[in-house]
Amino acid sequence: MKALLVAGVDEAGRGPLAGAVYAAAVILDPHQAIAGLADSKKLSAKRREALAALIHERALAWAVASASVDEIDTLNILRASLLAMRRAVLLLAPAADAIEVDGLHCPEVDVPARAIVGGDARVAAISAASILAKTARDAEMLRLHDAHPEYGFDRHKGYPTAVHLACLQRFGASPVHRRSFAPVRRALGEAPAAKR
Repeated sequence: MKALLVAGVDEAGRGPLAGAVYAAAVILDPHQAIAGLADSKKLSAKRREALAALIHERALAWAVASASVDEIDTLNILRASLLAMRRAVLLLAPAADAIEVDGLHCPEVDVPARAIVGGDARVAAISAASILAKTARDAEMLRLHDAHPEYGFDRHKGYPTAVHLACLQRFGASPVHRRSFAPVRRALGEAPAAKR
């Protein structure tokens, strides 16, 4: 009987004020262990990059997808995160027989799905997905820094740091800022958005 292919799924970038939200799905190979997998937030950027390369090389399948700033502003950040997760799962080849997702919510997919709070620290495949989503998003923020260097995306990756908030006040919002997020709306002089 064939072993079930279970994919770990996680996202990166729900909290930032700019840029897309990214998600990854990973099916690990039980015969090619990867030492050091952990929640991407607990790893240095250099360690994440090294582990991402190993995941690309050794996983049975992996995929990264995103949901755009427009989709975040249209759907809300939770729904956009779930959309990015769904896209990543659908890109897997071979396809997953089931998925395990970090957090409280699962994307709509046609296979059994289980949400695991703290899964990025407890389940190796979710840790791997966390690492791929984070490294892909960080790379995108570096590209956005080249297009919009005045905001310092290379340093804070779009998160609402004091420096980023000061840049928003000084320069206003760029095309890659999430207009549904309160600090961006304030920078634009708009009233807070209604809850969806």
